[in-house]
Amino acid sequence: MERADSAPLTVLAVDDEVPALDELVYLLREQDGIGKVHAANDATSALRILRSESIDAVFSDIRMPGLDGVELAGIISAFKKPPFVVFVTAHDDRAVDAFDVGAVDYLLKPLRTERLAQAMSRIHEHRAKQVSTVEKPAPPPPATQPSDEVIPVELGGVTTLVRRSTVGWVEADGDYARLHTTAGSHLVRIPLATLEDRWADAGFIRVHRSYLVSLRLVTGLKSAGTGYVVTLRGERELRPVELPVSRRHTRALKDRLVRGPMQSWQAK
Repeated sequence: MERADSAPLTVLAVDDEVPALDELVYLLREQDGIGKVHAANDATSALRILRSESIDAVFSDIRMPGLDGVELAGIISAFKKPPFVVFVTAHDDRAVDAFDVGAVDYLLKPLRTERLAQAMSRIHEHRAKQVSTVEKPAPPPPATQPSDEVIPVELGGVTTLVRRSTVGWVEADGDYARLHTTAGSHLVRIPLATLEDRWADAGFIRVHRSYLVSLRLVTGLKSAGTGYVVTLRGERELRPVELPVSRRHTRALKDRLVRGPMQSWQAK
């Protein structure tokens, strides 16, 4: 019977530059001990593969649009059974960050076959230790969730009750805030800062002095000029939208995007 620590590895290669990704995939396939090789050209695609496939090791570039390689490794470290991470990069200034997130190795481009073989040896060593360790079951996630708050909205003498769960994003409008919901938009006399504080535990986060968004609708974060924009998917009457992310809110948004999906990945 084949030992678990000697079975061929299923690995994932991640690089936003196509030639570099193709070369990495080729070199990985040439390595002994590797079975299947998956490929992704950004962190978002990599996470989709990690959710659908059983990956033993991830070989990732660091500098990529959106979530970079170190941030991707931070997400991976929260998995119940995280794959091993090896960074493959042209830059030598992120090694400390890399090992802070538990990377097994840090390879510099241009990648040499002998150096890749050394990284594979380290993976197999870590894998053997992992197999010999009895893991304790992870505690179950908390079952409680915040209640769905109702906001009274008055229009033409008629009061409408708007549920917070229908709100996709909120736009500041002076002393008012405009709620963009699945049934249209509603103007309420509530400062955006008040909604930010009140709805923080319900998955809403400030991305700009003028915008508050629901993390459940966020589908992407991308660079745009000197900053970032966040993409929200449409839902019923709520149209898809791209909103600016101010520099002071970028780090907090990235952190929440990392933490938000962790609960669903803990089961891996």
